[in-house]
Amino acid sequence: MASEVLAKHLMRGLLARCLRIHVVEAFLVSLGVAALYKFGVAEPRKKAYADFYKNYSPEKDFEEMKKVGIFRGIT
Repeated sequence: MASEVLAKHLMRGLLARCLRIHVVEAFLVSLGVAALYKFGVAEPRKKAYADFYKNYSPEKDFEEMKKVGIFRGIT
């Protein structure tokens, strides 16, 4: 009927509620992206560097570059 009272809209605190939800979502997304970067990029890169330098010899590398002719001033 015409005398029924409609529920009021919850406008008070709407921005604060939305911001709270979005801040929590942004925090969780940023943690997820950081974890994906760490385990998808940083850890494999560290392992690749460790594997490379495990058997790396700078003297041997220098001699190979000298043979190829990279250092023309060195005989």
